[in-house]
Amino acid sequence: MSPKLFGDRTTTAYREEIDPLEQLEIELLLEALYRHYGFDFRNYVLPSIRRRIWHRIHAEKLSTISGLQEQILHDRSAMKRLIADFSITVTEMFRDPSFFHSFRTNIVPLLQDYACIRIWHAGCSTGEEVYSMAILMHEEGLHHKTRYYATDMNADVIEEAKQRSIAIDKLQAYNDNYMQAGGRKSLSDYYRIEHDRAILLPYLADNIVFAQHNLAVDQSFNEFHVIICRNVMIYFNTTLQTRVYTLFHESLCLSGFLGLGHKENIAFTSHSALYKEMDANEKLYRKIK
Repeated sequence: MSPKLFGDRTTTAYREEIDPLEQLEIELLLEALYRHYGFDFRNYVLPSIRRRIWHRIHAEKLSTISGLQEQILHDRSAMKRLIADFSITVTEMFRDPSFFHSFRTNIVPLLQDYACIRIWHAGCSTGEEVYSMAILMHEEGLHHKTRYYATDMNADVIEEAKQRSIAIDKLQAYNDNYMQAGGRKSLSDYYRIEHDRAILLPYLADNIVFAQHNLAVDQSFNEFHVIICRNVMIYFNTTLQTRVYTLFHESLCLSGFLGLGHKENIAFTSHSALYKEMDANEKLYRKIK
């Protein structure tokens, strides 16, 4: 039986109880997705992944998890639709402005003397946060010597990010975020209007490398001075969180900086002793070991 849904919320029974047979079906679906396509969601938080599976079952006009498994194994387009459902694409320019304000105040002064700066945005979604960082670094006079690596497991959202395109109806909220983040101009200085979209200026993307990368299975690909991964690991279980924290530690240079989301915390993990808090409220840390 499918779960009772209300928007993206669920009943108490749904949140707390999962039938063992249904859980087995979910595990088999995720195992099939991994073994056939290489996408690994086996260590994602179960209630969240379950919700998305049932959304796709209903959208495909199916009735069972096993039916969805059969469809994705024989229809690559169905697999892509399921992966899109699993992808976390909630983002915006200068999301959580206080984070960017703290980064500007507490981290940027410590980056000034670097000959070059490498920043990895892991789980970049459609790119708004990496473009926000490019604007911030431009205003601090560091954009020209910064290389940004923006990665996501979803190839489609990466292609969308490359377009530098923003819906006009989001501009006011984005400008408010920008100002709260310590913006020194107007956000309108960084885009032009084309038809019904705002297009970010090309130079903001000059130093951005967009690439597909899956935190669940892929390895480190460079050494970074800053890694930003915000509001991604809340969807991972402890096993996958530990893997990702290890990956980030291996990828950060000594004295490099790690930025997490407000709901994420390294304090109670096995990696906590490897970092110094730079801003506890904004989840900004510096690697010390």
